Amino acid sequence: MSHTSDTHRSKANASHEAHNAVVTGQFGPQASAYLTSANHAQGADLEQLAAIARAHPNAQVLDLGCGAGHVSFFTAPHVARVVAYDLSADMLGVVAGEAAKRGLANVDTQLGAAESLPFADASFDLVFSRYSAHHWADVGAALREMRRVLKPGGRVVICDVASSGQPLFDTYLQAVEVLRDTSHVRDYTSGEWLTMAAGAGFSVASLTPRTLDLDFKTWTTRMRTPEPMQVAIRALQKAMADGVRQHFKIQDDGSFTIDTVTLELIVG
Repeated sequence: MSHTSDTHRSKANASHEAHNAVVTGQFGPQASAYLTSANHAQGADLEQLAAIARAHPNAQVLDLGCGAGHVSFFTAPHVARVVAYDLSADMLGVVAGEAAKRGLANVDTQLGAAESLPFADASFDLVFSRYSAHHWADVGAALREMRRVLKPGGRVVICDVASSGQPLFDTYLQAVEVLRDTSHVRDYTSGEWLTMAAGAGFSVASLTPRTLDLDFKTWTTRMRTPEPMQVAIRALQKAMADGVRQHFKIQDDGSFTIDTVTLELIVG
């Protein structure tokens, strides 16, 4: 291996570690807010994950980027075991406490990054991830890791905010996301997801587009978005072309609607 590639890899690793520190700093203090968030605690995508879990009653499940643990709580009653995995120790503390409160003895927690999973090959029947991937420093690496820890015949299901791919709408979406939360990396289009999934050895079993309504005050309070950033988001909303306001259904109070996608991936 060349010295150049070693240098490139070490720079990439340093960059990932710096980003992961931002993620941890952003989400640790907000752990309990995510537990009580209606956007995170309910939804058709959660019901879809629970239905898949019910069809695999003996499954070992990885909840990747578990946040406050809603996927774990929805799926644990239907499967053998769930490992709630996250970069934030504070989030994992919330998950462990809530799992105990709910009597979910089959939920374990594990700390780490999506791009480097501390699990043996073929450890899990199902890998679920919801509203986490847009924070990952390297989605391709994370997908390859999911593929590695997945048992033969297993499946991966990823739910996340989606970009329409229309350049103006995409620019606006990424701008408000990073103003609200500096740990944001990117909301990907369905096409980008298909390409990244194929690159990791997956094919798509199903792709379900949905929309999500966001109340501006709740959305920014949950993330503790600083006031200047909130002002910037509102100014941007008002300055954008009518087409942007219509696409995102931006309301007078700043509330709006975003697109999401749920991808069900299988090996092959």
